[in-house]
Amino acid sequence: MEPEAPSLSVAFLLLDQFTLTAFSGFIDALRLASDIGGRSRQLHCRWHIIGSETVVSSCGLRVTPDGCELPAGLDYLAVCGGNGYRDPTMPDWLDDILHEADHRGLGLIGVCTGTFAIAQAGLIRGATACVHWNVHDEFRERFPELPAVSDRLFYDAGSRITCAGSTGSIDLALHLIARHCGPAKAQQAIRHMMHEEMRPPSAPQAHFYTDLRGVHDPRVRRAARYMEQTLNAPVALTQLAAAVHTSARQLERAFHEALGVSPTRYYRTLRLRYGAYLLRHTNRRVSDIAADCGFCDASHFGRGFHELYGSSPRQYRMSH
Repeated sequence: MEPEAPSLSVAFLLLDQFTLTAFSGFIDALRLASDIGGRSRQLHCRWHIIGSETVVSSCGLRVTPDGCELPAGLDYLAVCGGNGYRDPTMPDWLDDILHEADHRGLGLIGVCTGTFAIAQAGLIRGATACVHWNVHDEFRERFPELPAVSDRLFYDAGSRITCAGSTGSIDLALHLIARHCGPAKAQQAIRHMMHEEMRPPSAPQAHFYTDLRGVHDPRVRRAARYMEQTLNAPVALTQLAAAVHTSARQLERAFHEALGVSPTRYYRTLRLRYGAYLLRHTNRRVSDIAADCGFCDASHFGRGFHELYGSSPRQYRMSH
């Protein structure tokens, strides 16, 4: 029997250079929960795409919104951001629509870097913000008064929900579907998406973010972030130094002064931490994990792992 009205209604506000995975995963979960057989009728869920004009995603896909006004009957406004978060300016129309949503009592959802826009509008209001590990430093620098975490997929503070983005937005959508439409509808979407399960909000991001709050040398900060992006294929010290516009000797000195270790040691520790994450959260072979962490073979990985964690990779997996 078809419902008289949808149980869950979400408007998506797409910002310039929004990330496609986060948006498409969220809206497709709603679509698959809304109808049976993937027929896409807006029965149990309803969705709208709003914005001031055609918007281009970070991969170049163009989307034309339905309009720039908030429809009636909404439960949430989800602000989907992406690579455009570095622009600190906020157009008047965006500020107006966020404050109108707040005035109506809608739940505000920050998806990926959409959280930056909500914070810039002054509408986080002291709630903890969950952001992607790759933008944690930028968020903290822009909004030092707001607590931010990068150790989970999303944070549900009731009227304010913030999501790290990427595939975590699927889990957030399933979380809302289960709340408003029931667990059976969430499971329906999970089956259609060939998703294994709905991960809880506290499930860890697959990240290896290091808190560099006390590190003020921009060369060290940039080098550390560069390392985080190249864990599977570590680059030579000379290439790393060139990427942050300094010499290998100067970078060595800077790392020792800021962190008490060499860049090479720091890099190796990050790769081993990545390996520990994969051991805890996947069933992949140790040799495959070693390769993904940039080690030449399982023995090389195992020696380094034992040095850092005091056990072999297999023992570590069993104990966790």
